Amino acid sequence: MHGRKNLPWQISPTPYRVWLSEIMLQQTQVATVIPYFERFIQQFPTVTALAEASLDDVLHYWSGLGYYARGRNLHKTATIIVNEYQNKFPDNVVELVELPGIGRSTAGAIASLSMQQAEPILDGNVKRVLCRFFAIQGWSGSAAVLKKLWRLSEQYTPEKKTRNYNQAMMDIGATVCRRSKPTCPLCPLKGHCTALKHNLVAELPTPKKREKLPVKKVYWLILKNKQKILLNQRAPVGLWGGLWVFPEFETLQELQKWCQNEGVDLTEALTIDEKRHTFSHYHLDYTPIVCSMLDVHSKIEESKTTRWHETNSHVKIGLPKPVSALISQLSN
Repeated sequence: MHGRKNLPWQISPTPYRVWLSEIMLQQTQVATVIPYFERFIQQFPTVTALAEASLDDVLHYWSGLGYYARGRNLHKTATIIVNEYQNKFPDNVVELVELPGIGRSTAGAIASLSMQQAEPILDGNVKRVLCRFFAIQGWSGSAAVLKKLWRLSEQYTPEKKTRNYNQAMMDIGATVCRRSKPTCPLCPLKGHCTALKHNLVAELPTPKKREKLPVKKVYWLILKNKQKILLNQRAPVGLWGGLWVFPEFETLQELQKWCQNEGVDLTEALTIDEKRHTFSHYHLDYTPIVCSMLDVHSKIEESKTTRWHETNSHVKIGLPKPVSALISQLSN
């Protein structure tokens, strides 16, 4: 017996654990996910515990994993399962895909891995195996190629022992038919792989055409008052939706005008070298401007979306990685 058997979500593969792992594994490598999964499941051991938690708490434990809409959708879906399904996951793919953040492949994984239903999956690993085995050309994200891959996945998914089959397909993709440096001599499918036969393994799957990413430049105002730093909470939409960030401005003039209106003296402010954070579709170049306020005679007041955050606080809030890194840097 080969394959992965000791991943934390494989131990007692309940619908909740499988769902959580599948969402975390979207766009994220297994090695990165494992410690996040373990912390998350310790803090939120059941779907009920997740639904009862605040979004701030959930995003705190998601912080650093990126693609934060996944964390927001986890919370939404947990709430729906508790309120509309009496704490139990729907037992069919049709209802599963109607839940926020659950696509067809994730629904298939939940149904097959935790409910032992005969449902196909098509995650990144399975796509890669099928593209190479059948020598399918074209980017796997395009509608035409995706339709073809789903048809193949449906055709070859067995009625019995579907869980074993789906897990084996994911394991082959993750450990043998890897994106780079695949170990074809070890592959159980090597005798029938069309890409191997025609020396196309390195070319498949066809990569998405790379486009030059646009750059967005902003200024971050880091207001410090002893052990406190001013943070704003983003609206619960978009890339960092629901997370706490520094006040952000498109131009230095906007930042200066805001400080003037709020009674913030920038005379002794320190400008840190510009840094870059890359999202999937653009680069964010941000220039942090640090200003220590010895007194709080400004007009800045706390509100639901503005807070003076204690840098050594045990209060759990969601912070994007660059914001968390700067807070740590400035707290030392």
